[in-house]
Amino acid sequence: MTPQVLPAAATRDALQGLADIATPAPVSWMPQTWGWAALAAVVGAGLIALLVRWRRHALANRYRAEALRVLATLEGPALAPDTRAAALVQVAELIKRTALATHPRVDVARLSGRTWAQFVGANGLESPAAAALLEDGEYRSPASLAAMSETDTRALVLATRAWIKEHRVPA
Repeated sequence: MTPQVLPAAATRDALQGLADIATPAPVSWMPQTWGWAALAAVVGAGLIALLVRWRRHALANRYRAEALRVLATLEGPALAPDTRAAALVQVAELIKRTALATHPRVDVARLSGRTWAQFVGANGLESPAAAALLEDGEYRSPASLAAMSETDTRALVLATRAWIKEHRVPA
Protein backbone atom coordinates (compact mmCIF):
# COMPACT_ATOMS: atom_id res chain seq x y z
CA MET A 1 0.00 0.00 0.00
CA THR A 2 1.34 3.30 -0.96
CA PRO A 3 0.44 6.41 0.92
CA GLN A 4 -1.66 8.92 -0.85
CA VAL A 5 0.00 12.18 -1.60
CA LEU A 6 -2.35 15.13 -1.66
CA PRO A 7 -1.78 17.80 -4.20
CA ALA A 8 -0.20 21.02 -2.86
CA ALA A 9 -3.41 23.02 -3.21
CA ALA A 10 -5.39 20.52 -1.17
CA THR A 11 -2.71 20.53 1.56
CA ARG A 12 -2.72 24.29 1.70
CA ASP A 13 -6.51 24.38 1.96
CA ALA A 14 -6.45 21.77 4.75
CA LEU A 15 -3.83 23.72 6.75
CA GLN A 16 -5.71 26.99 6.43
CA GLY A 17 -8.81 25.36 7.88
CA LEU A 18 -7.01 24.36 11.10
CA ALA A 19 -7.61 26.40 14.27
CA ASP A 20 -5.09 27.08 17.08
CA ILE A 21 -5.27 24.98 20.22
CA ALA A 22 -7.49 26.76 22.73
CA THR A 23 -5.80 27.25 26.12
CA PRO A 24 -7.81 27.93 29.26
CA ALA A 25 -7.60 31.31 30.97
CA PRO A 26 -4.92 31.53 33.68
CA VAL A 27 -6.08 30.75 37.20
CA SER A 28 -6.58 33.90 39.26
CA TRP A 29 -4.55 34.43 42.45
CA MET A 30 -7.40 36.36 43.98
CA PRO A 31 -9.27 34.38 46.63
CA GLN A 32 -12.61 33.07 45.54
CA THR A 33 -14.32 33.70 48.87
CA TRP A 34 -14.18 36.60 51.34
CA GLY A 35 -12.85 34.33 54.12
CA TRP A 36 -9.44 34.03 52.48
CA ALA A 37 -9.23 37.79 52.05
CA ALA A 38 -10.15 38.26 55.72
CA LEU A 39 -7.52 35.71 56.77
CA ALA A 40 -4.89 37.48 54.67
CA ALA A 41 -5.85 40.81 56.29
CA VAL A 42 -5.62 39.33 59.80
CA VAL A 43 -2.25 37.69 59.09
CA GLY A 44 -0.95 40.92 57.53
CA ALA A 45 -2.10 42.97 60.54
CA GLY A 46 -0.48 40.44 62.88
CA LEU A 47 2.82 40.63 61.01
CA ILE A 48 2.75 44.42 61.12
CA ALA A 49 2.01 44.34 64.86
CA LEU A 50 4.92 41.94 65.43
CA LEU A 51 7.24 44.15 63.39
CA VAL A 52 6.21 47.26 65.36
CA ARG A 53 6.67 45.44 68.67
CA TRP A 54 10.09 44.11 67.64
CA ARG A 55 11.18 47.61 66.55
CA ARG A 56 10.05 49.15 69.86
CA HIS A 57 11.91 46.45 71.79
CA ALA A 58 15.06 47.01 69.73
CA LEU A 59 14.92 50.76 70.27
CA ALA A 60 14.22 50.36 73.98
CA ASN A 61 17.25 48.08 74.37
CA ARG A 62 19.64 50.04 72.19
CA TYR A 63 21.33 51.43 75.31
CA ARG A 64 22.03 47.86 76.42
CA ALA A 65 23.91 46.96 73.24
CA GLU A 66 25.90 50.18 73.40
CA ALA A 67 26.81 49.61 77.07
CA LEU A 68 27.95 46.05 76.32
CA ARG A 69 30.08 47.31 73.45
CA VAL A 70 31.73 49.93 75.67
CA LEU A 71 32.30 47.36 78.43
CA ALA A 72 33.98 45.04 75.94
CA THR A 73 36.44 47.80 75.04
CA LEU A 74 37.13 48.47 78.74
CA GLU A 75 37.70 44.85 79.74
CA GLY A 76 41.25 44.58 78.41
CA PRO A 77 42.48 47.83 79.94
CA ALA A 78 40.78 46.96 83.25
CA LEU A 79 42.70 43.70 83.48
CA ALA A 80 46.07 45.30 82.64
CA PRO A 81 47.73 46.68 85.79
CA ASP A 82 49.07 49.85 84.16
CA THR A 83 45.65 50.96 82.76
CA ARG A 84 43.42 49.46 85.47
CA ALA A 85 42.74 52.69 87.39
CA ALA A 86 41.46 54.66 84.38
CA ALA A 87 39.43 51.70 83.12
CA LEU A 88 37.78 51.19 86.52
CA VAL A 89 36.74 54.85 86.60
CA GLN A 90 35.21 54.38 83.14
CA VAL A 91 33.41 51.19 84.26
CA ALA A 92 31.88 53.14 87.16
CA GLU A 93 30.80 55.86 84.71
CA LEU A 94 29.32 53.23 82.41
CA ILE A 95 27.26 51.81 85.27
CA LYS A 96 25.96 55.30 86.07
CA ARG A 97 25.11 56.03 82.41
CA THR A 98 23.31 52.72 82.09
CA ALA A 99 21.29 53.39 85.23
CA LEU A 100 20.45 56.87 83.94
CA ALA A 101 19.18 55.33 80.70
CA THR A 102 16.85 52.97 82.56
CA HIS A 103 15.62 54.84 85.63
CA PRO A 104 14.20 58.33 86.11
CA ARG A 105 16.99 60.88 86.15
CA VAL A 106 15.72 62.48 89.37
CA ASP A 107 16.10 59.14 91.15
CA VAL A 108 19.60 58.29 89.89
CA ALA A 109 21.53 61.48 89.13
CA ARG A 110 21.72 62.69 92.75
CA LEU A 111 22.94 59.37 94.16
CA SER A 112 26.54 58.90 95.23
CA GLY A 113 28.58 56.97 97.75
CA ARG A 114 26.82 54.37 99.85
CA THR A 115 23.30 55.24 98.60
CA TRP A 116 24.47 54.84 94.99
CA ALA A 117 26.05 51.46 95.73
CA GLN A 118 22.89 50.35 97.57
CA PHE A 119 20.68 51.49 94.71
CA VAL A 120 22.70 49.58 92.13
CA GLY A 121 22.85 46.51 94.41
CA ALA A 122 19.07 46.63 94.88
CA ASN A 123 18.65 46.76 91.11
CA GLY A 124 20.63 43.63 90.39
CA LEU A 125 24.35 44.48 90.41
CA GLU A 126 25.24 42.50 93.50
CA SER A 127 29.01 42.32 93.56
CA PRO A 128 31.33 43.21 96.44
CA ALA A 129 33.86 44.65 93.97
CA ALA A 130 31.16 46.78 92.34
CA ALA A 131 29.85 47.94 95.71
CA ALA A 132 33.35 48.96 96.80
CA LEU A 133 34.07 50.75 93.53
CA LEU A 134 30.76 52.59 93.42
CA GLU A 135 30.75 53.51 97.10
CA ASP A 136 34.06 55.32 97.27
CA GLY A 137 35.82 54.78 93.93
CA GLU A 138 35.52 58.42 92.94
CA TYR A 139 37.49 59.42 96.06
CA ARG A 140 40.26 56.84 95.67
CA SER A 141 43.62 57.69 94.25
CA PRO A 142 44.62 56.09 90.95
CA ALA A 143 47.22 54.04 92.84
CA SER A 144 44.59 52.49 95.11
CA LEU A 145 42.33 51.74 92.13
CA ALA A 146 45.26 50.12 90.31
CA ALA A 147 45.90 48.01 93.43
CA MET A 148 42.58 46.18 92.93
CA SER A 149 43.38 42.54 92.24
CA GLU A 150 42.90 41.05 88.80
CA THR A 151 40.43 38.55 90.29
CA ASP A 152 38.29 41.35 91.75
CA THR A 153 38.53 43.31 88.52
CA ARG A 154 37.47 40.30 86.46
CA ALA A 155 34.56 39.68 88.88
CA LEU A 156 33.53 43.34 88.55
CA VAL A 157 33.55 43.19 84.74
CA LEU A 158 31.61 39.90 84.69
CA ALA A 159 29.04 41.19 87.19
CA THR A 160 28.65 44.43 85.24
CA ARG A 161 28.17 42.51 81.98
CA ALA A 162 25.56 40.25 83.58
CA TRP A 163 23.76 43.26 85.09
CA ILE A 164 23.65 45.09 81.76
CA LYS A 165 22.31 42.01 79.97
CA GLU A 166 19.76 40.93 82.57
CA HIS A 167 18.46 43.93 84.50
CA ARG A 168 14.85 44.86 84.08
CA VAL A 169 13.66 48.38 83.54
CA PRO A 170 10.89 49.56 85.87
CA ALA A 171 7.62 50.24 84.12
